[in-house]
Amino acid sequence: MSNVHFPIRAVDPLHRFGSATRSLALAVMLLGAAGVATPAMAQSRQETLLVLVEAGANSLDMHGVGTSSRSSLVAWNLYDRLVSFGRKTLPDGTQMYDSATIVPELAESYTVSADGKSFIFKIRQNAKFHDGAPVTAHDVKWSYDRAVSVGGFPTFQMAAGSLTKPEQFTAVDDYTFRVDLPKADKLALPDMAVVVPAIYNSKLAKKNATEKDPWAMEWMKTNDAGGGAYKLDKWIPGQEISFTRFDDWKSGPLPKIKRVVMREVPSAGNRRALMERGDADVTLDTPQKDASEIFAEKGSGKYLVVGVPIENSLKYLGMVTTQKPFDNVKVRQAIAYAVPFAQIANSAIYGRGRMMNAAPAGAPKDASWPQPFPYDTDLGKAKALLVEAGYPDGFETTISFDMGEATADEPTAVLLQEALAKIGIKASIEKIPSANFRNAMLQKNRSLHLASFGGWLNYPDYFFFWGYHGQNAVFNTMSYQNPKMDALIEASRYETDPVKYKEQMMGFIKLAMDDVPRVPLYQQMLDVGMQKNVKGYTYWFHRQLDFRQFEKQ
Repeated sequence: MSNVHFPIRAVDPLHRFGSATRSLALAVMLLGAAGVATPAMAQSRQETLLVLVEAGANSLDMHGVGTSSRSSLVAWNLYDRLVSFGRKTLPDGTQMYDSATIVPELAESYTVSADGKSFIFKIRQNAKFHDGAPVTAHDVKWSYDRAVSVGGFPTFQMAAGSLTKPEQFTAVDDYTFRVDLPKADKLALPDMAVVVPAIYNSKLAKKNATEKDPWAMEWMKTNDAGGGAYKLDKWIPGQEISFTRFDDWKSGPLPKIKRVVMREVPSAGNRRALMERGDADVTLDTPQKDASEIFAEKGSGKYLVVGVPIENSLKYLGMVTTQKPFDNVKVRQAIAYAVPFAQIANSAIYGRGRMMNAAPAGAPKDASWPQPFPYDTDLGKAKALLVEAGYPDGFETTISFDMGEATADEPTAVLLQEALAKIGIKASIEKIPSANFRNAMLQKNRSLHLASFGGWLNYPDYFFFWGYHGQNAVFNTMSYQNPKMDALIEASRYETDPVKYKEQMMGFIKLAMDDVPRVPLYQQMLDVGMQKNVKGYTYWFHRQLDFRQFEKQ
């Protein structure tokens, strides 16, 4: 069960200080209030991990509408899945998930039929939920039924692996679960290892369901119905969420960290100061400027930053193609040529990313992904294309971005605003609170928007299935539809001939370059700051933290 607290207004005891000093001092006070480094702590500081983030989760339930990306972190640690990915070591010693290896988690074993259309999972018979109830195949069946039935993001995600109907899922007996596919799909098993197909305590959820809410969506937003390695301790929305280790967890080695506190500290400067003071252990939102400076210290600074390029992921400038003037491909191409790529690289992300501009003419040359698009800053071309499109005097528009990504996106938006003004486009800037950003993108009405998408499964066709397919999923923020694009994506998902698969991938990449409904800006780095005594960090496909691997030395 959860313990959710909502903050109340109080007199500021630090009112006599300046705003920056007051903000840092208040953050330090709140970290102490979280129970870290005080004599009365139930666990020692050595067994507690204090994590700083810019913005926290807006829900505990990954199946909810408008759930923020940080909710992936919560769901990953509160819930088990049948299977997960293995791990591997990068050349610099960093641990990373292994997309090529699927290992049992809640399932102690699994088998795949010879035709690749059926999967049998044997559930661990000693597994329990956080309330002590046994985990059975009936809970798995209910959880999978929920994921494919509630609509929105979870249903789209399950469909990416051809998991679409409750009839595909069978509880053969209390500890045997079967999945049947209409045809073999290479994404099916990996799709069962991502965040969405979490296993819920169906008995607990049903007790809190209603006739209007049969899947307990409202209750699950603020309550823990899991059986993962960590259980919910306390959640104060907008401030902190804390977890305690579930000592009866059976799906892997018991984690070494007993308690995790994830604290929201919106100011990048305050997060860095708290890390340098040693008052926090990990900071997940390391701004590119800070990461660049700390890397330059070559380990001589107060703490370390581990940086990994985010697989199958891009920061981009999206254009809603169903709205004028962005329904005109020449306008979209003009925008692409107006983007100040070099300034963004130097002044917004400080070199912490791989820029996606200036590909040679005739790209793509291969089927690699992500890869640069054949656009670079050329205001002359941009102006000429606007004239051809019928907008010689430009137009007015708005650039929207997620305030949870403000440290990089706000300077990017300002640079874009200045560049567009040079070709006659007057752009205002809209700052959307992070908790509302996904809902805003669902509305498909933010004409120009800075956003990012990273495919949880490391396949180009998976990225395009989410970002460019005419099904118009949440991550197709441009509302882009092209039947030719759809046909290539759909064919590639089931293609077994590597030559044809490459041709199909190059085909849809070329269409994305020509139609340019979004302008790729850069492939991001995931920069995570850690104290030097913190070990075990693993880069995961969801770009969040898995508490299970951490330890403090």
